[in-house]
Formats: sequence, structure tokens, C-alpha cells
Amino acid sequence: MLLPSASPDVDEFALTTGWKLEPQGACRGDVCVPLPTDAVVDGTVDIAVVAERLGMGLVTDSDTGLAAVGPATPGGRVLVTTEAPDLELPDFDGNPFRLSSLLGTKVVLVAWAPY
Repeated sequence: MLLPSASPDVDEFALTTGWKLEPQGACRGDVCVPLPTDAVVDGTVDIAVVAERLGMGLVTDSDTGLAAVGPATPGGRVLVTTEAPDLELPDFDGNPFRLSSLLGTKVVLVAWAPY
């Protein structure tokens, strides 16, 4: 989920992620996860604090101010790194292409499955 800033307001966070920030914590449906008192200050969400508590992966871009958070995983199932494995696939001409050849550049991987 893409957030327009690393410090969204409470309503923007809820609209984007589906998690409402209530006095008892971050709530979605029947699930509420307690948050520390510094998670929300003056109606602004500290996305790093909330993302860590909810087990969301977090990437921020200091140049644009954008933040991207992954799905919440209160059960602890989250990627331990944001490092992609070194994939090797054929390009359009059948030549091998390694993901590592793009090291140092921003890459978006798009995956699709028919199920």
C-alpha cells in the first residue's frame, strides 16, 4: 500500500491500509493490536512504529516523502529482508537475464498467477 507520506494522518492511514487507529490500538475487523503511546501524536501516525507493531514491511523514499507498507502480519509471518533472490530468467531473445545486473537501480517486480 502506498502512502503519500511517512507521517499520514489517522484517517488517511485507515483509508489506505484498512487499519483504524482506536484508543485500544490498531483495529481491523475483530482484530485489535495494542500500540505504544508514541504511535500517534496530534493525529499524525508514526508509520515506522505502527508498521513494526503490525509486522508490516516498510519502505520510505526520502526524496519524494512516499512510504510503502506491506500487508500486516500480526502473527509474525513477514519477510526478514527486502533483498530479492538473484533470479535468472530468459529475456525476450532467450538470453539469460540476472536480476543482480540491476543492482543499484530501483526495480519493481510484477508477479502474476492464474489462480
